Amino acid sequence: MLHTYEAQTDEQGNLLVPEGLKLPEGCRVLITVLDEPARQQASDEALLSERSLAEDWDNSAEDEAWSSLNQD
Repeated sequence: MLHTYEAQTDEQGNLLVPEGLKLPEGCRVLITVLDEPARQQASDEALLSERSLAEDWDNSAEDEAWSSLNQD
């Protein structure tokens, strides 16, 4: 079974794995280097999806469905 974990590198390029990550002895590991920082990628994805989500969410039926959560 494959598992994916996100990690970063420090200023010297050393791999910093998530705290508490324990891998079984002798397991094989593949490392994929992403070209852009995680923060930038997340921002791009949010901006790209904003218009399509607005079409689904910005309407009176959605407002009515969620009105019980409005605490104003």
